[in-house]
Amino acid sequence: MSQTDLAFADLLADTKHSAVHLEMRDSYGIGEEATEFKAWLAGWRPSPEPDTWWNEFHTMVRDAVARGVEFRRARIVSEPVSDYIRYEHSCTYQNIAAGESVRWLPRRKASDLALPGNDYWLFDQQVVMWNHFTGDGESAGPEVDRRETVAMLCTTAFEAVWNRATPHEEYPIHPA
Repeated sequence: MSQTDLAFADLLADTKHSAVHLEMRDSYGIGEEATEFKAWLAGWRPSPEPDTWWNEFHTMVRDAVARGVEFRRARIVSEPVSDYIRYEHSCTYQNIAAGESVRWLPRRKASDLALPGNDYWLFDQQVVMWNHFTGDGESAGPEVDRRETVAMLCTTAFEAVWNRATPHEEYPIHPA
């Protein structure tokens, strides 16, 4: 398990009410996901059958939802969307199957929002796990931040995005 996965698992274990995730990049290049993305570009598509793609992350989400944790993920994307966002959109059914609610916000509709400089997870509106990335989209490791003012900023930013964003099932992605 990666450093980011371990930090996430530890924070999620203590979460009682909510876990929200804000993503703001148009592409990522993280480990095996980068390999899967390349295959997707070449025409491969994941099976709809959960036993072919279900992983430890999905289990953690499902188990947390079962104990009452609400999971929400918002993605701010440029339009027209990148190939990576097309890929991500096509696989979002997996997040939803695990118990997440997912919304999409076109970047143009986020211009007047005050947003943190990095993607993040926010647990119970109290603990932030920053997701740092390199310029190529590889993980540069997580950073846990327990400052109340930072958690408040992230809570406010996420809610502003969430309220403007379109639910996954209503956000169309057009072929390239």
